Amino acid sequence: MKTNRIIGLILLALLLASVSIAGSVSKTGTTASKFLSMGIGARAIGMGGAYVSVGTDATAMYWNPAGIADVRSNQAIFSQTNWLLDIKLNYVGLVLDLGSAGNMGINMTALSMSDMEVTTANNPDGTGDTFGAGMYAFGLTYARHLTQNFIIGANLKYVREDISNSSAQGLALDIGTMFTTPFYGIRFSSSITNFGTKMQMAGDDLIIQHDPNPNSFGDNANLNAYYATDSYDMPLRLQIGLAKDFNFSGQRLTLAVDAAHPNDNTEYVNLGGELALFDEMIFLRGGFKSLFMRDREEGLTLGAGYRTPKVGNFDLSIDYAFQNMEHLGDIHTFGFILSF
Repeated sequence: MKTNRIIGLILLALLLASVSIAGSVSKTGTTASKFLSMGIGARAIGMGGAYVSVGTDATAMYWNPAGIADVRSNQAIFSQTNWLLDIKLNYVGLVLDLGSAGNMGINMTALSMSDMEVTTANNPDGTGDTFGAGMYAFGLTYARHLTQNFIIGANLKYVREDISNSSAQGLALDIGTMFTTPFYGIRFSSSITNFGTKMQMAGDDLIIQHDPNPNSFGDNANLNAYYATDSYDMPLRLQIGLAKDFNFSGQRLTLAVDAAHPNDNTEYVNLGGELALFDEMIFLRGGFKSLFMRDREEGLTLGAGYRTPKVGNFDLSIDYAFQNMEHLGDIHTFGFILSF
């Protein structure tokens, strides 16, 4: 009876996701801190972002914080994605195994780019000055098992965007669950990411000189005034996923599907798979991102990985992923996870 209820809930969740996909309205470009929606980790990206029910390594701090409860050792991660032009998305993190108390992690996401020239209407080729821009998130994660098959986790993060002498900042929370069902070992997971405060730009660049009454003589025509910018939500996303491992002749095949409901775009589905060979040493991955999204940019993903033999308590996973983009060109992600 319990199994039937679980299956019913899974089918209901997928049905609701399908209905949402059929009747959604695009809200592209309506949120701040869009870098929070850019995928992290070569393994996850290689699997098409279908990772909510798969991630049980340090990258789970981004995809589903509950997943770090199944990290069986301390782990350090570094990941870099090379986007168009010279934009780089870097992610570093550390997960500590606290035993029966659960697991804790810290992480940082940084989107960076080279300095740009200042241009004006009178100097369209540049004034000789430059300015910088960047986006950052610093997170603290905690997860633990509530039962043998059910885990929950959360990631609290501080988010900041900088451009020249102006900035916006806010706080956000990610919450996730992961449940290993009695139905053939299928994992059912959910996560809510980037639930937080609004972001509003402020800073010296928004101060201007203003004459409040240009028709009056004798007043101060150079009073300091301030441009009031609008505030915007962060890219909130609800994601549910299913994953299943198939073991045969010492090898493993993992298949996964995620359905996502973002607040700044139409709903979509990610599909992915991973083939682990030679006792979890060589990994081949593939997936497809953003199925059913209106005017989607992302598509096919491919990836590969290698885990070194263990030396003492240390082993290293080296991963690569390729993303095919519709207009922005191909995207490459590199990363490693050190377990110790």
